[in-house]
Amino acid sequence: MEAKTVSLVQESFEKVKPIAPAAAEIFYSKLFELDPALKPLFPTNKEGAMVEQGNKLMTMLGAAVAGLSNIEALIPVLEGLGKRHVDYKVEPSHYDTVGAALLGTLEAGLGDDFTVEVKNAWADVYGTMADVMIKASY
Repeated sequence: MEAKTVSLVQESFEKVKPIAPAAAEIFYSKLFELDPALKPLFPTNKEGAMVEQGNKLMTMLGAAVAGLSNIEALIPVLEGLGKRHVDYKVEPSHYDTVGAALLGTLEAGLGDDFTVEVKNAWADVYGTMADVMIKASY
C-alpha cells in the first residue's frame, strides 16, 4: 500500500474522530438503507445497543487506520476479525455494502475534505482490508 494512500486515510480519519458518534449513526443508517436485510445481524434488542455497536465500529476502524502504518501486524488482526464475522452471519457480498456505506459516511462527515483523492484512498484501503478478511474466512 502506498505511503500517500495511508497518509490520506489517516489524516482524514483524524477529522472523523471528533464526530465519531454521529459518523457511526450515519454509517448504520446508510448500511440499512442500502440493504435492509442486514438489520437483523445487529443487536437491537436492548436500548442503546446500536450506540454500543457504533462505538465498537469506530474503535475498530480507528485501530485499523492506525495499523496501516504497520500492515504486517495488521493483517493477522484483520484475518481474526474476518473469521469472527462468519459467526455473525456476515457473507462475502456484505463487504461491498459495508464499503459503500463507509464511503457514503465519510462523504457526509468530511464534506469538502472528501476529495476524489481521499475517496480513492479509502476505497483502496477498505478493499484491501475486506479482501484479507474474506480470504481468511471463506
